[in-house]
Amino acid sequence: MKQNHQVPVCIKVRGARVHNLKNIDVDIPLNQIVAVAGVSGSGKSSLALGVLYAEGSRRYLEALSTYTRRRMTQAAKAHVDEVLYVPAALALHQRPGVPGIRSTFGTGTELLNSLRLMYSRLASHRCPNGHYVPPTLAVAADQSIHCPECDAEFMAPSAEELAFNSQGACPDCGGTGIVRTVDESTLVPDESLSIDEGAVAPWQTLMWSLMKDIAREMGVRTDVPFRELTAKERDIVFHGPAVKKNIIYQNKTSGAAGDMDFTYFNATYTVENALSKVKDEKGMKRVEKFLKQGVCPHCGGTRLSDAARAPRLRGISLDEACTMPLSELVGWVKGVPASVPEEMRPMAHSICQSFQTVAKRLMDLGLGYLSLDRAASTLSTGERQRMQLARAVRNRTTGVLYVLDEPSIGLHPLDVRTLLCVFQTLIDHGATVVVIEHDLDVIRNADYIIDMGPGGGEAGGRVVASGTPREVAENPNSITERYLK
Repeated sequence: MKQNHQVPVCIKVRGARVHNLKNIDVDIPLNQIVAVAGVSGSGKSSLALGVLYAEGSRRYLEALSTYTRRRMTQAAKAHVDEVLYVPAALALHQRPGVPGIRSTFGTGTELLNSLRLMYSRLASHRCPNGHYVPPTLAVAADQSIHCPECDAEFMAPSAEELAFNSQGACPDCGGTGIVRTVDESTLVPDESLSIDEGAVAPWQTLMWSLMKDIAREMGVRTDVPFRELTAKERDIVFHGPAVKKNIIYQNKTSGAAGDMDFTYFNATYTVENALSKVKDEKGMKRVEKFLKQGVCPHCGGTRLSDAARAPRLRGISLDEACTMPLSELVGWVKGVPASVPEEMRPMAHSICQSFQTVAKRLMDLGLGYLSLDRAASTLSTGERQRMQLARAVRNRTTGVLYVLDEPSIGLHPLDVRTLLCVFQTLIDHGATVVVIEHDLDVIRNADYIIDMGPGGGEAGGRVVASGTPREVAENPNSITERYLK
């Protein structure tokens, strides 16, 4: 006998009690754009992230092998009686995890991968004697390049050798573009104290207090307020040479006296020496209060080694290309194929096309003003979320639930239209989009609205209205309806 298996048309949530949710039952249509609306604190995030995303991601992880699950963060079960037909869920948070120090707009969007490939395969490369050789197909064939000026034979750098988070990293800053140096203003926080009273902070916490005795031997007065020291005495404290001095010391426990040669560590070197020996967070905490961060003087903050900055494409280096706003860079990339020899153009078109495809989606989402070298940690939450959205569309994953937390934040009203088009593309690929929103254009253009309320906090946590935008607009219980009208 043939069984009739009905395809689920909605996610069924029963008895949800996450945060302030009042034991609610609600159906969320699948393969539609669903806006969760309501005043702040009404329970929008509790329903979308605390129930739908939490259960969708947890069940997806449960389907993986035990070996894989052990290596991933397990989501706790949501406080809910039942959630049926929830797909595997991906949350594109308004507050995505804080990116690492090496993460940039270029690495996060993978545009930098395409750009590095352009520079590896299509650029003029510098020979060991400093001459530039015109672009050649020998690079793609993994053959050596011949320099016509000095007859040197050399290999062009691979795309990996142009990466600041790999072989192309600046040796001084390790590919971060930032160096830590000693902040002299922290070395003596209270100049009313004498050195004997502990004025030189690093000698108190990072080094034997014996340095006070050596400083005294070197002609520094250690029994007067630090502010009274001469310029010469201060220079000895901060920058004095690493001379050896024979010091008589007394063992505090036994009272026995002895003498020994000790090398002088000035206050600055005391910190530098401690920093070079840091092995963990605890060690860094002791040292970091004496440090300041600045742009790496070796790479100028570009993160790249001299060799990685050497190749030239259309007259500029990789780091210079990364400083252009994306909207400008797209125009520059358009001219790359014409800048290389005829026989290299098919390959150039192919590499540039993959760059332009990704760039167009990011431009459509209103991110054309960002440069590839922009540190991801400085991006707003809305910017990071739209980066994630562009990647989701590119991957064309089917049957997935996307949960977004106010992706329209910081977006120009004209770009909201494109955001809605991107949502529709995800729907066309078989996904479901649940979006927590305040923006009326997004809410009005959703296929379905769930209006939470009626108030915030304890006064919220209920579904006051649900249905199509027209149905919600006609529901007198809805707070959102008056705005939709």
